[in-house]
Amino acid sequence: MLQSFAPAKVNLHLHVIGKRADGYHLLDSLAVFPNVGDMISVEPADTLSLIITGRFGKTLAAETDNLVLRAARALSPTGTGAITLEKNLPVASGIGGGSADAAAALRVLSHHWGLYRPLHGIATALGADVPVCLARSSARMSGIGDILTPAPKLPNFGIILVNPGVHVATPAVFRARAAAFTPPAAFPAGWSTPEALVEALSHTSNDLEPPAISLAPVIGDVLAHLKSLPGCRLARMSGSGATCFAIFATPAAATTAATNICQPNWWHWAGGLYEPAPTDI
Repeated sequence: MLQSFAPAKVNLHLHVIGKRADGYHLLDSLAVFPNVGDMISVEPADTLSLIITGRFGKTLAAETDNLVLRAARALSPTGTGAITLEKNLPVASGIGGGSADAAAALRVLSHHWGLYRPLHGIATALGADVPVCLARSSARMSGIGDILTPAPKLPNFGIILVNPGVHVATPAVFRARAAAFTPPAAFPAGWSTPEALVEALSHTSNDLEPPAISLAPVIGDVLAHLKSLPGCRLARMSGSGATCFAIFATPAAATTAATNICQPNWWHWAGGLYEPAPTDI
């Protein structure tokens, strides 16, 4: 059996900088990958199949054309294998879960089938977030999210993720957005401390946060709770929501602060960023 980890993607900032003639919005974002996510595994089989397990697996059980299967067919229309998706991340939550799953499927199936070729083009065709999730490393995203450049050098820091259990549809969030476009963020080559990172991020925003809150006010409650946690340096929504994050000085500080999150319907996680091992698929 082969496995590939599909970490969550968090947008530390997200500026809507313009709009294309075809209606797609142009974005500027710094994306990072916390060490929490789904898992894709594959075993030999005579047909192509997908089983979905995990805490949030039932949410996807009724899908007949899951993005994982679309990724498999895009990679090889005739490929076979028994795929399992362990769904640990909330669905449609602004942290790239579906895109990360598709990217992990491309990685693990390319090994399973011996198809060692560039995957970026296939990833782009599957969705704007799939390329960055394919790389699983911090990156600056531009275009519609599909153009990637290296991220500034990041310090070690802690992060908490919280999802209040509500879904906000990305198209609806963009339609609710009334603000003017925002210029791309200006960042240095890197930051040596979490404090320096947070200071730079304080001059940025997530332009989708206000319209998302207007559609799902509980997002504002999550942000207020995160800001009240001891040691919180910055709290913000990721992507189009509804997951929010908070930055802390260290992973240990984030883990300690997360013990104060007691709302029974809120999914949460605390720790540091994903650091791939040389053997990771």
